[in-house]
Amino acid sequence: LQVLGFEVDTVNSVQFSNHTGYDHWKGQVLNSDELHELYEGLKLNKVNRYDYVLTGYTRDTSFLAMVVDIVQELKQQNSNLVYVCDPVMGDKWNGEGSMYVPKDLLPVYRDKVVPVADIITPNQFEAELLTGRKIYTEKEALEVMDMLHAMGPETVVITSSDLQAPLGNDYLIALGSHRKTKADGTKVTQRIRVESPKVDAVFVGTGDLFAAMLLAWTHKHPNNLKVACEKTVSAMQHVLQRTIKSAKVQAGEGNKPNSAQLELRMVQSKKDIENPEIIVKATVL
Repeated sequence: LQVLGFEVDTVNSVQFSNHTGYDHWKGQVLNSDELHELYEGLKLNKVNRYDYVLTGYTRDTSFLAMVVDIVQELKQQNSNLVYVCDPVMGDKWNGEGSMYVPKDLLPVYRDKVVPVADIITPNQFEAELLTGRKIYTEKEALEVMDMLHAMGPETVVITSSDLQAPLGNDYLIALGSHRKTKADGTKVTQRIRVESPKVDAVFVGTGDLFAAMLLAWTHKHPNNLKVACEKTVSAMQHVLQRTIKSAKVQAGEGNKPNSAQLELRMVQSKKDIENPEIIVKATVL
């Protein structure tokens, strides 16, 4: 976000030695009192006029509930504030979904957080959790996105899914839906599908990168979800391809890269993040 010209005040929801894709990690989880104290500091300096709030990984329900209070207060300061929520809860491995945060976060996301969010970026498993509905076809995915719109957010992007891609098994599908209310009160929905080449590795942090770039590119293209998603997914591809290439070199011929070697090559991809060459196109549905 800073590379793309945004001024960011960062609050770490956790302070860990490393990301949780490694075998071990140590550190602290921020609770609601600690978050509130940090927010109070920003407020006392009268710097609490924000255009965006972005939230991702957290492990504490009281922290999440406090986020909702803060977002509501910030929206009173600036009614145009956009809250981008990546509802990080879990993912699917070999077709089986499992949660990697405490289960009691789900009702807080569903009942409190998503209703105040403007843009949400769940993966397929998280979209299913939030709506209580399984997705087996693209039609069902679109229906689930409509259910998510009905909960509050104007923009819903299912960042990854295990749906069959028209381009074939080597591609991963992401789906986006932007619902706008026109001046006369009628609602218009733009829907898109993005198919990107699969990369054979498990990366950690791709969802965070996706949400941050989607925030940036929807800011720059507010009424064009197609272009915003093309830039976001293309930049992701550049980062992942550079990462896997470098990881394989480090691991050596015939060896599987480990977590350390698969750390996203963000700094090396600065130019691609700033100005991604569009290598993945979106289809308007």
